[in-house]
Amino acid sequence: MAGHSKWANIKHRKAAQDAKRGKVFTKHIREITVAARQGGGDADANPRLRIAIDKALGANMTRDTIDRAIKRGTGDLEGGSYEEIRYEGYAPSGIAVLVECTTDNKNRTVAEVRHAFSKFNGNMGTEGSVAYMFEKLGVILLPAGQDEEQVMDVVLDAGAEDIVTHDDGMIEITCPADAYHGVVSALSAAEIAIESSEVVQRAANEISLDDEDAAKVMKLIDALEELDDVQDVFTNADFPESVFA
Repeated sequence: MAGHSKWANIKHRKAAQDAKRGKVFTKHIREITVAARQGGGDADANPRLRIAIDKALGANMTRDTIDRAIKRGTGDLEGGSYEEIRYEGYAPSGIAVLVECTTDNKNRTVAEVRHAFSKFNGNMGTEGSVAYMFEKLGVILLPAGQDEEQVMDVVLDAGAEDIVTHDDGMIEITCPADAYHGVVSALSAAEIAIESSEVVQRAANEISLDDEDAAKVMKLIDALEELDDVQDVFTNADFPESVFA
């Protein structure tokens, strides 16, 4: 995938999978609910909630649905009480896997995650068994055609650490997780278009896979992403481009 953003490919694949599985709204609702529970229902004072709302609106979610999710998070409306939880393990070929979930029933979630690992030749690990291999970062992708100098001026002042322009013209910005909301807000204030943005777990070192091994790992990832409680799955696999075709 030389010259192209791997994160763009992963993001587009996940978006297509979520749309196919009808999970788009479910993920947005849970993110809004958790963001409101942790930081309050005022989007102006809660950057995580503000970004979650923007993403939900971008997916054509109605304001009524968003408002109900906020009220469930703040306790003003009855409904499921979601919490975030992370599981760790290994896929075939020794690939490290982080599974980030939002759940209202931890017993159900851990049973489903463990079953997926077992069914597709992986192994659940203990807490901390693979997390040390990853770093939590904000990744923001800008569409081709942006003014690179303007982008640099805006995001470096907001806390960005790295800016890469790929051969396809897309600009990839990375920043510490705690600077993510500030960088996204600065780009929005400067009216710079954002292709996608998210906080990810990026592996310090990746393991390259051939097509056969990549297919085995992807079966496990697909099974995990199929679960309603799973918000995101991260690995230290370097997948061949054929996986994203």
